[in-house]
Amino acid sequence: MEQSALSPVSLVTGGAGFIAVNLIGRLLAERKRVVAADNLSLGKLEYLDPFRSNPLFHFIQTDVADRSQCDDLFRRAALHGTLQEVWHLAANSDIPAGLADPDIDLKDTFRTTFEVIRSMKAHGVRTLHFASSSAIYGDHGESPLHEESGPLLPISNYGAMKLASEAQASAAGESHLDVVNLFRFPNVVGVPATHGVLLDFVRKLKADPRKLDVLGDGTQRKAYLHVSDLVDAMLFVRAATRPHKVVIMNIGPVDEGVLVGWIAKQVVARVSPGAAIQLGSGSKGWIGDVPRFHYRVDRLQALGWRPRLDSSAAVLRALEEIAVQESVAGKGNR
Repeated sequence: MEQSALSPVSLVTGGAGFIAVNLIGRLLAERKRVVAADNLSLGKLEYLDPFRSNPLFHFIQTDVADRSQCDDLFRRAALHGTLQEVWHLAANSDIPAGLADPDIDLKDTFRTTFEVIRSMKAHGVRTLHFASSSAIYGDHGESPLHEESGPLLPISNYGAMKLASEAQASAAGESHLDVVNLFRFPNVVGVPATHGVLLDFVRKLKADPRKLDVLGDGTQRKAYLHVSDLVDAMLFVRAATRPHKVVIMNIGPVDEGVLVGWIAKQVVARVSPGAAIQLGSGSKGWIGDVPRFHYRVDRLQALGWRPRLDSSAAVLRALEEIAVQESVAGKGNR
């Protein structure tokens, strides 16, 4: 296999995960060489099947939380060309699991970041795009969450380790990175779905079509962004003029989100019309859940980007996609 040492390579960690596979498709469309890395603890090889025949795509199974494996990944990725940028998407996406065992987020959410940044320094890679989260803000009630909101007091181990990762990336921007994009995600929906409220509700109704149990009282209000809009926004920011070396960017819809109770009604209508919705108690779905937040994306809008779908449209599109993924026949009447 002939490789040009001058061919730019994009390295995507967590490369067999939900967001990564959507990003990889866009990077390949740019004629980028892409090396995807994943330990396959949450990601699935089958998600990468559409790229297998593309000579610009390569997959390496590895655990970037392990120092020797991470260094080896960078060496192997460099065989395909010049490492130009790292999209660091590897993390634990199961927030309740991180509550039960905080070592999960220490390893899979923070240690992955620490070792990737360390390897970037060792191998001379100077551009980092980091998948952060709105979870770093904590619970500020109805107060609008913008990039300068504070204090940052996350209430989940996941949020704490994402915040620590942002700090590590910022420090690296002072010492050896030229470009650091810290993308703070909202709730992202679409396929291939691996977790989240839509997948949870669909699977609950498949298991028992008579009822849908909802964690919390349904009044939780969340902002939802379709994964296609998320990827579009990240690529837009990458191409934009940079005011600073380290750029923090909220990515999300421009609306205030939708209620979990509304989502439950849409899922019932699509999957099992007539099923009873059984609401829980309290405003939180689980410990570490931020029940209501108002996400501000003025900084992203000022650059000239807006999502194609608002929260409700993103949820409805993703619901249909997930129903197909989960082989749910027919289509209920909403």
